[in-house]
Amino acid sequence: MPVKNRIAQMLPEITEWRHDIHTHPELMFEVHRTAAKVADLLRAFGCDEVVEGIGKTGVVGVIKGKSAASGRTIGLRADMDALPILEETGVEYASQTPGVMHACGHDGHTSMLLGAAKYLAETRNFDGTAVVIFQPAEEGGGGGRVMCEEGLMERFGIDEVYGMHNWPGHEVGSFAIRSGPFFAAADEFVITIDGKGGHAAKPHETVDSTVVASHVVVALQTIASRNVDPTEQVVVSVTSFETSSKAHNVIPQSVTLKGTARTLDAAIRDQAQERITAIANGIAESFGATATVEYHRGYPVMVNHERETEYAIEAATKIAGKCEHSPLVMGGEDFAYMLEARPGAYILIGNGDSAPVHHPKFNFNDEAIPAGSSWYVEMVESRLAG
Repeated sequence: MPVKNRIAQMLPEITEWRHDIHTHPELMFEVHRTAAKVADLLRAFGCDEVVEGIGKTGVVGVIKGKSAASGRTIGLRADMDALPILEETGVEYASQTPGVMHACGHDGHTSMLLGAAKYLAETRNFDGTAVVIFQPAEEGGGGGRVMCEEGLMERFGIDEVYGMHNWPGHEVGSFAIRSGPFFAAADEFVITIDGKGGHAAKPHETVDSTVVASHVVVALQTIASRNVDPTEQVVVSVTSFETSSKAHNVIPQSVTLKGTARTLDAAIRDQAQERITAIANGIAESFGATATVEYHRGYPVMVNHERETEYAIEAATKIAGKCEHSPLVMGGEDFAYMLEARPGAYILIGNGDSAPVHHPKFNFNDEAIPAGSSWYVEMVESRLAG
């Protein structure tokens, strides 16, 4: 079947919500305006319960079906936060907050789930309970983890949980998914190299931290090429190289490197951390310098559950006619915490020929809304069929 007719009729209204959220982006847990708008709309839809303040600024809506005989509850999640990027889309509803924009499409995710919530509250054509989850701080704040720690799953009796993300470069409204590890664990590291500073004309009297750090940057690439099994996935990227001196004629006392390590397996994650530390310390010592390594574990690997992935594929196929097999994604996603707490799955929806996410010209494609909202609805109606 195609998208739900009622949702297609609602497209102008859902698009209006999306544009309003896009115009007023908010960061991390500070999504106060967005959360208030979401809560007000859920109440207007007639949700049986609307709870604010879970995970600091998260919002949860409860919608009971025509029957509760199954006793089962399906959770649907969307993220609400934006990114600290200066928007360059040129759209009439562009961000009015300088340096902040919805560059990852969370405005679209939130609006699609709001559309699904309105439809479910109107029709209630399911046996059980639907719980719509609007999460803050996906972009680095771990809002999903905080919501789970505050009892999200237990409080609302959630049995399965499903989420969605837009997919630039793929046909609008198409779907893709894979079972098992899907999105990578996202860790961060800071390496400080301390040498002996001095005059640039007398390098022999120094321990040049710039040279030492440069060797570390190059050697870190051997983790993927020479330490980890080639059939496994690991990305180690140094993204910042900052010296303690800004002068042309000064060899700096210290250099700070910052970067990220992405993995899809717990053992490889441990190995990457061990090798980053060993390489930095070993190279520094060989030059007569010292290294200090700070390693911060971020989001865990996001793992789709096998059975629930099949349910997601069935729902997507009903809407779009097919569901593609997605490649692995080395980006991080804190829906991983919800999938650690409950069985479920995370799916991608095509955003068309748009700029990539986290780009100043990115914009969510409103034409994807009917398919996305319909998929959320189908997950409830198919999993809670009377």
